[in-house]
Amino acid sequence: MAALSNAPQVALVILVVVLIFNLIIFVHELGHFWAAKWRGLKIDRFQIWFGKPIWSKTINGVQYGLGWIPAGGFVALPQMAPMEAIEGGNLEREPLAPIKPIDKIIVAFAGPLFSFLLALAAAVVVTAWGKPADTIPTTVVGSVMPDGPAAKAGIQRGDKILKVNENPVDVWAGTLDSVFMRVATSEGQKIEFTIDRPGVGEMKVGSEFDIAPSKWWQRRSTRNVGMLP
Repeated sequence: MAALSNAPQVALVILVVVLIFNLIIFVHELGHFWAAKWRGLKIDRFQIWFGKPIWSKTINGVQYGLGWIPAGGFVALPQMAPMEAIEGGNLEREPLAPIKPIDKIIVAFAGPLFSFLLALAAAVVVTAWGKPADTIPTTVVGSVMPDGPAAKAGIQRGDKILKVNENPVDVWAGTLDSVFMRVATSEGQKIEFTIDRPGVGEMKVGSEFDIAPSKWWQRRSTRNVGMLP
């Protein structure tokens, strides 16, 4: 049953991987295509996906197509590699003007260059919008959810968290050794907190935890005990 419940999430991951793979191929081949146009090479075909085209259209002598096998792509450049030599068939065709070695180098290099630029753009996006949350430089409990696991364990507002399962912590979130991460990655049926309570001193409490339900398209929720800094 668990495998069936995770099937939609697995299918979504596979779909995303396929889409990303095809995006990489498209950008790579687009580099070859634009470089060939810039250098004045003859272009027979620009196709995304392999196999017999399920859609095609000829514009200015170039056949643009979409194959039926959702993987890969190619640019047919007869002055570099005739498609007849690759796919088989009649090798007789009108002779084409030879191209300079520098043109071959530019067209061949453009694909990897575009792949690199795509990776660079992805890195910029991840750095700008996917960076970890800022560190919260405190371990003092600011609020406790009523009837939550922490409240039931006796944790109170103002308590300072010193350790989580005997692991020292000095920030609430933003690092692997934070309160949040130690709770989220904890194991066992209970989470042990070492706290310093004003007027009482150091003490240990064991708390249960909750895992909020999540939809199949959402990231699986982690453990939490219902308290905030």
